[in-house]
Amino acid sequence: METLHTSPRGGREGASPYIKLVPVMFCFFAMGFVDLVGIASNYVKADLGLDDAVANVFPSMVFFWFLIFSVPTGMLMNRIGRKNTVLLSLAVTIVSLALPLFGDGFYVMLVAFCLLGIGNALMQTSLNPLISTVIKGGNLASTLTFGQFIKAIASFLAPYLAMWGATKAVPSFGYDWKVLFLIYLVVGVLSAVLLFITPIDEDKPEGKASGFGACFRLLGKPVVLLSFIGIMCHVGIDVGTNTTAPKLLMERLGMTLNEAAFATSLYFIFRTVGCLTGSFFLRVMNNRTFFTISVVMMALSMAGMFFGDSKAVLYAAIALVGYGNSNVFSLVYSQALLSEPDKQNEVSGLMIMGLFGGTVFPLLMGFASDAVGQAGAVAVMAIGVIYLITYIKNVKH
Repeated sequence: METLHTSPRGGREGASPYIKLVPVMFCFFAMGFVDLVGIASNYVKADLGLDDAVANVFPSMVFFWFLIFSVPTGMLMNRIGRKNTVLLSLAVTIVSLALPLFGDGFYVMLVAFCLLGIGNALMQTSLNPLISTVIKGGNLASTLTFGQFIKAIASFLAPYLAMWGATKAVPSFGYDWKVLFLIYLVVGVLSAVLLFITPIDEDKPEGKASGFGACFRLLGKPVVLLSFIGIMCHVGIDVGTNTTAPKLLMERLGMTLNEAAFATSLYFIFRTVGCLTGSFFLRVMNNRTFFTISVVMMALSMAGMFFGDSKAVLYAAIALVGYGNSNVFSLVYSQALLSEPDKQNEVSGLMIMGLFGGTVFPLLMGFASDAVGQAGAVAVMAIGVIYLITYIKNVKH
């Protein structure tokens, strides 16, 4: 396990660890860029005349790369360090954001979303354990939750930026929703510069670095395996709601895409509020109690989205899943990380590989919604909620 050498005044360089959190939190904002895929896939669907099954390939391809790159990234961190791995992830992300500015064809967008997924797989695997390098003590879950709050700001801004670009004249882009790629590109470059100039001490891992076999054998640990599945369900519900919420409003209330895009922002607004308040509740409330409350909110949300046919019910359901799902990742991830303190890089790789759920769920939801409407997509998400209910007993600390 890597450690940060700190002096009584906060660090080898004399800077407080909390000052070092500033560039790290900028990186959490950049991590949130991946959530633009929900609203972006809806605009690409409209631009190219795609059906749900084909349009859902975009979010699926973004999260497919978590299956491929997460564990190798955990091993890469052992060689080049967590900070350098985050910088590499930012470089890939910057390229992914630049591509749509030069073309909007199906394959250009597909490659851009694939690179966005690869960059995010690298970032999520390395940035979360970087927190444990900078901050010491028993506040890992709450600090991760605050990072998720910063990430959620980028997430809920994406639909507004897309709507603004689609409805307002934007210099050099006309009435183009893809202006959000330009804005996030600038922020991504700023995040990379800030992290690059910030000194962060990391010890090299002791002993021989784990290979693929050793990493995957950690799935034999019950807490690690159950947490891996829990993160699959969390991100499946997250990406699923992000993608499906506008379609629900369009199907049941007859809204246009620009009107229905607010549903995605509503989800991320409540996810942002959930992360902010969760960072407080996780310091003063039993983790299992808070996790239980969160999952109950998600269950009520699934019922509302499945049966609701009014704006009030659907908006309430979207808000509930936004708040309820906001802290699930931090709680599940921290349970796995704390269960294997000497293998945090490897466990982080496995947990982030669980974000592959963002590929599985949208694909199944796309087929289900094409077959029976958006209620089918909600039913797929409800399976994930049921699993999280069974996970409650594993939440400790």
